[in-house]
Amino acid sequence: MSITLSDQAHAGIHGLHTYVPGKPIEDLKRELGLTSIVKLASNENPFGTAPAVKRALAAFASEGGNDLHRYPDGNGFALKHKLAERHDIEMSRITLGNGSNDVLELTARVFLGPGKNAVFSQYAFAVYPIVARAVNAETRVVPALGAEADMPYGHDLDGFLEHIDENTGVVFIASPNNPTGTWLAPGAIEAFMDAVPAGVVVVLDEAYLEYQADSERPNSRAWLERYPNLIVTRTFSKIYGMAGLRVGYALSSAEVADLINRVRQPFNVNIVAMHCAEAALADDDFVVYSTETNAVQRASLSQELEARGLACLPSQANFITFDCGRASTPLFDAMLREGVIVRPLASYEMPEHLRVTVGSEEENRIFLTALDAVLAGA
Repeated sequence: MSITLSDQAHAGIHGLHTYVPGKPIEDLKRELGLTSIVKLASNENPFGTAPAVKRALAAFASEGGNDLHRYPDGNGFALKHKLAERHDIEMSRITLGNGSNDVLELTARVFLGPGKNAVFSQYAFAVYPIVARAVNAETRVVPALGAEADMPYGHDLDGFLEHIDENTGVVFIASPNNPTGTWLAPGAIEAFMDAVPAGVVVVLDEAYLEYQADSERPNSRAWLERYPNLIVTRTFSKIYGMAGLRVGYALSSAEVADLINRVRQPFNVNIVAMHCAEAALADDDFVVYSTETNAVQRASLSQELEARGLACLPSQANFITFDCGRASTPLFDAMLREGVIVRPLASYEMPEHLRVTVGSEEENRIFLTALDAVLAGA
C-alpha cells in the first residue's frame, strides 16, 4: 500500500486550514475594478506609519542601503538595547520575532508537542490553534463568557483553570482580545497567574495594549518578576503602523528566552525592520495621537452602530465587533461592492458578527454610508 504525501503529514496538520487574512486592497481592485477603496479589515493604524519610522526608512535607503547584502545582526543587539531601556529589563530576557506571531509559534515549538495541550478561549486569535496543532499538540478551547455577561464573549479565566492539567504546556490569553476587543481586568489576570501551576507557560498577548485606557492597562512588566512562567508579547504592527515590516517581541524570564532562542530561525527579523523599530520607540507623539484619536473615533463609531440597532461588543482595541442580527458574510460581500473591506467572523464561529477597524473620521464616515446602503438593500 503506497503512502501519499498527505499521509506523511501528522494529524495536527490535517485539522488545520490556511489562515485567511483581511482581504487585500489590490485583490478587490482586480476583482471589481474599483479605484476608491477603504480597508478596515486588519486593524492597521489608519494614520499610517509613525513619522520617525518614515524618516529612519528614508535615511536607511540613502545611507545604509549598501548594507543589504549583509545579514542582519542575528541577536538584534541595537533593538534589544532600546527595548531593554524602555521596559527596564535585561536584554537576555527579550526575544525578537518576525511579528509577534513569530514569537507565538516559537513558544509552541518549545513548550508544546505530542502529548501536550494548549489552552485558549473560544473566539480568540486564530494563530493560537494554528501554532499548537502545527506541532501536533492537543487544543483545549475554553467556552467564552455568555452574550449577557458584563464582558460578553470575553475570556472565562475560571474556565481556563478547569481545563489545565498535568499535560498543559501553554495557555494563551489576550487582552485586549482579537477578534472581540474584550479585555481582562489587571486584578483578574494577576489572580489567574497566582492559580496557574508554575510549570505551565502563560502567554499574555498584548498586541493591542497601547489602545487601552490607562485605568484598564495592566503592569505586565512587573508581573514578570513574580511569575517566571509568564511570557508577554508585543508588536510594532499596530500602534506604530509597521504591519508591513513585521517586528514583534517577547519579554520573559532569561531561562524562557534562552529556550525560545534555541529554536528561533537565524536572522528572523530583517535589517530594515529592526532599524525602523528602533526609531519607532522614540516616537511617543505618534503613539499618543493614535491612541487618543482611536478612543474618540471608537466611541463615536460604536454609538453610530448602536443607533442602527447593531449591538457592539465592548472594545479596548482599535476595532469594534458588532452583531448584524443575521448572517454577516452576505453583508461583507455587499460592502466589498461598495468599496469597503471589513472582516466577517464566520471563521471564528461568530457567523452573525462583523469586525471593523476604527479608521480615521473620514474612513468611518465612508464605512457608515456603505453600511447604510447595504442594510437598506438587505
